[in-house]
Amino acid sequence: MTQAQPFDDPGKAVGRAGNGAAARRNIADFGQVVLVLQGGGALGAYQAGVYQALHEAKIEPDWVIGTSIGAINASLIAGNAPDQRLAKLDEFWSRVAHDLAFEAASCVPGVGRAWANWLTLAAGIPAFFKPNPLAFFGANVRLPVDAAGYYSTLPLENTLSELVDFGSIHSGPTRLTVGAANIRTGEMRYFDSRDEALTVRHVMASGALPPAFPAVRIDGELYWDGGIVSNTPVEAIFDDARRRDSLVFAVHMWNPDGPEPDNITAILNRQKDIQYSSRAISHIRRQKQIHRLRHIIAELAMRLPENERNANDTRDMASYGCLTRMHVVRLLAPPLEGEDHTKDIDFSRKGIRARWAAGYDDARRVIEGAPWEAEVDPIEGFYLHECRPATEPMG
Repeated sequence: MTQAQPFDDPGKAVGRAGNGAAARRNIADFGQVVLVLQGGGALGAYQAGVYQALHEAKIEPDWVIGTSIGAINASLIAGNAPDQRLAKLDEFWSRVAHDLAFEAASCVPGVGRAWANWLTLAAGIPAFFKPNPLAFFGANVRLPVDAAGYYSTLPLENTLSELVDFGSIHSGPTRLTVGAANIRTGEMRYFDSRDEALTVRHVMASGALPPAFPAVRIDGELYWDGGIVSNTPVEAIFDDARRRDSLVFAVHMWNPDGPEPDNITAILNRQKDIQYSSRAISHIRRQKQIHRLRHIIAELAMRLPENERNANDTRDMASYGCLTRMHVVRLLAPPLEGEDHTKDIDFSRKGIRARWAAGYDDARRVIEGAPWEAEVDPIEGFYLHECRPATEPMG
């Protein structure tokens, strides 16, 4: 199977998706296509690979939902014409990757990757974030809101302003939703292009992870990275007031399952995986239960005599039911050999390339298998398809 990599000409890869075209013939039968992107820093290169496979299979999302780096990737997709999206993703990940001199130094056996990641913390990423000297004046020194972080994210704001046409999103064909945490209330806020015009500030708010990055003020309220409340923004689609049949590609970078850690580094790595996998399994279980109940309510209402079914109180109760179907395809990024708790700041060209290729391969395999076309129990309404390692069958 051909592996796609960033930093090549993305146009050369178009059309290599094998059986993806066959799956595309039936995509419209499953309702809107939704791409849900988790937060995870450098791990987000996996999401770019997933999108490349979808793009080559001519499966363009109707709605993209993201948090943190997922919001950044989502804006690059929704804020560009379909024929420009892959090139803009490639450009972004090329800009945030280490330069070649840095890359060469990071390849020193034994200490290279750790040294590179710690140097990222010290020096930043020129197109993403840079150290903020004001933050080191003292822990209790009062700082302006836009300077209250160890780093300035002005480089990211400039990068996104160059690569994303925010003016086109509100009227464009692809809906964009980004999640951020309201600092005052502690609640998740989803900014949605269906309801308001989104700007680069909304994406910046979604990625304002404290204490590294400063909060972003929008309409008088301060916001931090949505990942501190819910790093897997699947509830935005599940709780949408206008429920529709949907084929949802949920792209996860943090593994909820893992071995028992046996050293401090492994403990830190496992702790991050658990924290940022963000209760994805409990979300899914809850939604399966809710969708089954909605279907049961709708089925029971249809079995009532017509005069009872049309009574006002019955119609009010029946409104809690619906017959929408949601197929959720969950893709989970595999760990790279030797990675640790600093994996989310691994902006090495090698790491980005490996994660991009893994996302591409996993998504191609899912598209070729098209598990959403299998026979399902119509009473359920919610169908989960897990993308497991290539040696295991998909569920």
